[in-house]
Amino acid sequence: MKKVTVGIIGAGRIGKLHIDNLRKNPYVRLKKVSDLFADQLMDWFETSGVEEMTKDYDDIFQDQEIDAVFICSPTSTHADLIKRAAQHNKHIFCEKPVSFSDEETLEAYEEVRKAGVHFQVGFNRRFDNNFSELKARVERRDIGDVHVLKITSRDPNPPHLDYITSSGGLFMDMTIHDFDMARHLVGEEVVEVYAKGGNLVDPAIGQKGDIDTAIVTLTFANGALGVIDNSREAVYGYDQRIEIFGNGGALVADNQTSTNLKYYHSGTVESDKPLPFFLERYNESFIHETEQFIASILQDRPTGVQFEDGIMAQRIARAAQESYETGKPVQVNYEIGRSYV
Repeated sequence: MKKVTVGIIGAGRIGKLHIDNLRKNPYVRLKKVSDLFADQLMDWFETSGVEEMTKDYDDIFQDQEIDAVFICSPTSTHADLIKRAAQHNKHIFCEKPVSFSDEETLEAYEEVRKAGVHFQVGFNRRFDNNFSELKARVERRDIGDVHVLKITSRDPNPPHLDYITSSGGLFMDMTIHDFDMARHLVGEEVVEVYAKGGNLVDPAIGQKGDIDTAIVTLTFANGALGVIDNSREAVYGYDQRIEIFGNGGALVADNQTSTNLKYYHSGTVESDKPLPFFLERYNESFIHETEQFIASILQDRPTGVQFEDGIMAQRIARAAQESYETGKPVQVNYEIGRSYV
């Protein structure tokens, strides 16, 4: 059986998640993982299923047996690691976003294009079974022409304040998933963004230079409209809902709960709350995205999320930030290879 030999850069929460999923894939050999804090991870490493661990990510690039690299390190390192991986002819899976800079992202894009390696951005929500079915029905024109898209995306708790300063901000860190889903589901480019936001959850987040609550209005190239609402704190759980409305009907993907049981009695109707967080809500989608990436390498076919998708989601996020700061709508350049400004 042919296998893809994989190296993973970064053994934090998302790196460990991918390793747990990849170890179950019969077409994967987990050769190396690198992390600056490798000395503190020995107990985990011994049961991880990875053959070797190192502090130096260059050990992964220099390893001739490694076919593909998973980049799960902080965003500030992504662009450089993508370029290094491409120069060493490694296929690349990179967590979102590619970088905080359009220029850095385009430089990495050119290296990947020159190398001709497979590349995938970690927009796992595309691989959620509910959203995949929603996308299929839109493409079948079950609801005719799309007029309105509504996405609700609310975290159960805000992240640690130390994370806020390095995250790139709400739009680049959190809403970027929703920007990608908007493009993916409607099947059109976003041409204009108007964003409003504030600090309604924690003033300390504002002191760190970020917001915790936002509403973003999108205009698509075909005239369809979109609305995204975000919050860093939903006390009832991880709130993830999508509605697409068209001239032939509507499609709704509601929250997932631990059971679909409802209790009807004289006082009220009760049901389970949404799942606690993204690890529970989107676990299957994380599995599917890595399976698809490995299959793309073995079958030499395009990945499910191309580099261009990462560029566009990043540009929309930057436009949203500018709109929030200026109070004005911002146009989005959707020509790949040029800055949106």
